[in-house]
Amino acid sequence: MAAQAGKLVVVGAGAVGSSTAYAALIRGSARDVVLYDIDQAKVDAEVLDLAHGTQFTGASSITGGTDISLTAGADVVVITAGAKQKPGQTRLELAGTNARILEALMPQLLEHSPEAVFVLVTNPCDVLTVVAQRIAGLPAGRVFASGTVLDTSRLRWLLGERVGVSRSSVHAYIVGEHGDTEFPLWACATIGGVPLRDWAADGGGKAFSPEALEELAQQVRTAAYRVIEGKGATNYAIGLSAARIVEAVLGREDAVLPVSTVLSGQHGIDGVALSLPSVVGAGGVRRVLEVPMDDGELARLARSAEALRASARSLGY
Repeated sequence: MAAQAGKLVVVGAGAVGSSTAYAALIRGSARDVVLYDIDQAKVDAEVLDLAHGTQFTGASSITGGTDISLTAGADVVVITAGAKQKPGQTRLELAGTNARILEALMPQLLEHSPEAVFVLVTNPCDVLTVVAQRIAGLPAGRVFASGTVLDTSRLRWLLGERVGVSRSSVHAYIVGEHGDTEFPLWACATIGGVPLRDWAADGGGKAFSPEALEELAQQVRTAAYRVIEGKGATNYAIGLSAARIVEAVLGREDAVLPVSTVLSGQHGIDGVALSLPSVVGAGGVRRVLEVPMDDGELARLARSAEALRASARSLGY
């Protein structure tokens, strides 16, 4: 298994950070994977556990610790550090605590890796992307969030399961906030090139009624809460999502992924970070796509933006 060239630093050795490092090792997302945390015992144990399995993961290496200098020279920094979401707590309620953590952390990371691409996974990732981008003073394309990449994967899995089709043949996106105001773009969703709304059921007729589509959207919106209620955190799927984003950057893929960047006029939105299908490759987000939306979807996107703008303002950003 050939590992992709480049250095990945994962900040935070909790459930999400450790799962990101694990996914990156297995997938060969980067040649050098570094796990950084301020908790010495925790980060040392996670690194040791991961290192013990590297005979089976190809050429990638894993190191880590509490010394911030270990992050130096990173090509991509994935930030997962922060307070985790509690059962019943919304992502936006986490904003204040995690913004303060980011204010202390971001200047140090930037000092050691001034050329890095920074990917925010810590929630609420959209609001924190605004915070991080303003602290760093970097172009929006170099400081972005995992956004709705995971939510989109959840949606495609549900759609594929519903009609018995491979997820790779399902093309649909969740956009907006990574949170309670997110929504699917049904207007441009397809399965095997067939518009989703026209997909026929086995017995004839439409496979997806408006009510069925809304039920699927609600399942995606509440998926994280269901997982958190049962096991305390979401970690495996977001770790895989983060590793996939890293691969798009280091591999110069120009892959279309619904990551969250600070927008500059797309669909009339400015200064707010939210997710839209975007071209991700060398240097980060290279282009944010203005995909076709119907009037209802445009209205929902505007509402999502206003919710995020209000949260950022409450933090002084």
